[in-house]
Order: sequence, then C-alpha cells, then structure tokens
Amino acid sequence: MNIESKKISDTKIKLQITAEQSEMDGAKKVAIAKLAPQVKLDGFRQGHVPANLAEKHINPATLVDEYLDIIINKLYGAAATRQKLRVVANPKIEVTKFVPYSQLEFSAEVEVVGDFKLPNYKTLKITKQPVKITADDIKEVLASLQTRGAEYQAVKSSAKDGNRVIIDFDGKDSKGEAIKGASGKDYPLLLGGKSFITGFEDNLIGLKSGEDKTFTLTFPADYHLKALQSKKVTFSVKVKEVEEVKKDPIDDKFAKKMGPFASLDELKTDIKKQITQEREHQAQHEFEDKIIKTIVAKTEVSLPESLLENQIESLDKEFQQNLAYRGESISDYLEAKSMTKDQYREKELKPAATERLKAGLVLSEIAVAENIDVTPEEVSIRKQLLKGRYSDPNMQAELDKPEATQELASQLLTEKTIAKLVGFNSK
Repeated sequence: MNIESKKISDTKIKLQITAEQSEMDGAKKVAIAKLAPQVKLDGFRQGHVPANLAEKHINPATLVDEYLDIIINKLYGAAATRQKLRVVANPKIEVTKFVPYSQLEFSAEVEVVGDFKLPNYKTLKITKQPVKITADDIKEVLASLQTRGAEYQAVKSSAKDGNRVIIDFDGKDSKGEAIKGASGKDYPLLLGGKSFITGFEDNLIGLKSGEDKTFTLTFPADYHLKALQSKKVTFSVKVKEVEEVKKDPIDDKFAKKMGPFASLDELKTDIKKQITQEREHQAQHEFEDKIIKTIVAKTEVSLPESLLENQIESLDKEFQQNLAYRGESISDYLEAKSMTKDQYREKELKPAATERLKAGLVLSEIAVAENIDVTPEEVSIRKQLLKGRYSDPNMQAELDKPEATQELASQLLTEKTIAKLVGFNSK
C-alpha cells in the first residue's frame, strides 16, 4: 500500500491510497469466502461450494461491492494507524481509479484532532491548599444540629424574631400579574433567618395567626435573577401559624441525644473529624482539578469542529436536564442572564466544551506517554465493588454490559493518570 497524505486544515487530512496486488488478491478471496455460502449449486450442499466454483456463480456487481467494502475499510484503517491519526469521524471516501481486482486508488478525507503539544507536566509544582478547622466551624455545625432538633409549639402571641411562621404568600408585579417563583403554600419561615429578600421578614413581625398583610418591596439591583433586579413586587401574605422555637441547650445532655457521645467534648471531636474529612476531600478534588486545568491551559491543540459541536450539544442537554430537575427551563435561565441562545452557546457552552475536550485529550495523551494502562483484573474488581452497592438485579445486570465495562476501564485509566500527575506535583 502506498500512502500520500495532504493536510487540508489543522483538523482535516486527505489520504491518497494505492493498493498493492497482494492486498487486492487477499481482499478478493475474503469477499468470495463471505459470499460463497449464498451460492446454490447442484451436487453441493449450500455453504460447501468450493471458492473457485462459487466465484463463477456470484453476481459480478455484488462481488465488486463486497470486495471494495472489504479492501477500502482494511487499507484505510491501516493507513490511519500508520499515519498516527487521531480520527474523530468516519472518512469521506472517493474511489479515484479502479480496474477490478488489478488496480485500486482511492482518497479518504477525514477529520482528526490537530497537532498536539503538551507542556512539561512534571514540573508544574502546584500546591494543595491546607485544611484548617476553627472553633467557629464547629459552633456552626452545633447550631445547625440544635436547629434541626428543635421543637415547635404554636402560640397565640404576635410573631417576633426567633419565631417560626407558617405562611401562604404570592408576589405580583405592578400590573398585578403573578411572578414566577414568588409564591408558596404552608411555607415555614424562621424570622431572623434572613432567608428571604430584605424587608420580607420584618413585615411579618407583630402579626398573629390568621392575620394577613400586603406590602411592596424593591428587589436589590444585584439580585441573582436579572428579571427581578430593582423591580417592585407586591406580596400578599397570610400567617397561618406562629410557632415558638424550643432548642435544647448545647451541653453534655445534648451531645448524648445526638449519638453515642458521653460528653459535649466527644461530640465536638467527632464534628471536627467529619469536617476535616469533608474539607480534605474537597481540597484534594480542587488540587487535582487545578493540575488538569493548568495543563489544559498550557496545551496547544486544534479541535475538530464536529467533535466540538457534539460536546456542545452534550453539555447543553446535560445543563437543561439539571434545570428541569430544579423546576426551571432554559428560557427562564436565558431571561435571568439577559442572554440570547447564540450568546449562551458562545459565552458558556463553547468554552466549557472546549475545556472538557482538551482535558480528555490531555489525560489520554499523558496516559500513553507514561505507559499507564488498566488490566482486566482491575476492571473486574471495580465492577464487583460497584455490584456490592446495589441489590437491584437490574442494576447489577447493567454493570455486566460491554459498554459499562468500557466506561469502568476509562474511569480507572483517568483515575490512574490523575494519580500520576498528583505524584509529580507532590515531590
């Protein structure tokens, strides 16, 4: 096989391939062997007709089609491997010269990952942020536990700071039209908690169970929803219940109520341990993420347009699913951000898709450079560990599917590559 390679652009290559006679002869034999079982010939059982006889009874056009399919796929695959191309899509094939079984030339235009240049990832020297736990951190958790364990008792007195009120409320704009997200039923609101817009809780102080109130508030200019920034909203609120909040004092008795702790000091020690583990995990994740992002930022690579478009569509679908889970839509999001769909694509999706693609390519390239691989035994162990977490037979069956095995292998390769990078930056 003779190969001539022409660079059309940073991400497109055109291969001109000429087959050798031995390759053509071999492909013809494979094509005949594949089609021979379909031949019916007196004196032979179907599927047992000798190749030399079968060829004479195969439709010539059918044989040529099968032959071309076999030899082009084989030669193109070998050429792409020999040229070390990072192919991302099926090639555009054009037969430029063909004399059945004696001459074959064809071109293959293919989209590829462009030239790849990694930085020296072994000398980045990125540091991991140290984890610090303060007395205030522990107090905050204790206060949260105290609030979660609180009891609520209905009272007939007027609402005051520290009380909890159960309310129905709805907000309307200056035209009297309801505002999405500004209403609720049987909503428990802790006065003084500052969980609502400034001024909302203050307007409820002094109200008793069964009373209602209408008031107008102006949303802050920097409010997270663009549509409500600096907007006046009229709220109608009905107080259905005023409750007194009874919290246990934070002492040894409180600690025993929270778990197997003999004293408050034991509870504090356990809280510190839990916070430390969580923050260590977060710090490690941020450390690894920073390493990858630093390498990605320093990596030079041209990304194929089709690959980038697929990643953009994937991110868009993923993001819209997350919005739907929160009860929002992409229209709501774009309105809040004051963006068009095109701006959303160019400012948010495209940069994120580019970084994700580059990160994947970077990790793959480093895995090859460092001779990192994953053994079948490692995949099997990971699969068994995952199966141990699921009692549902359907979930366990999913893990046995080939695509699940491939996904696990990919995850393990990524983990091992990241661990290698962490090692370089921990010396």
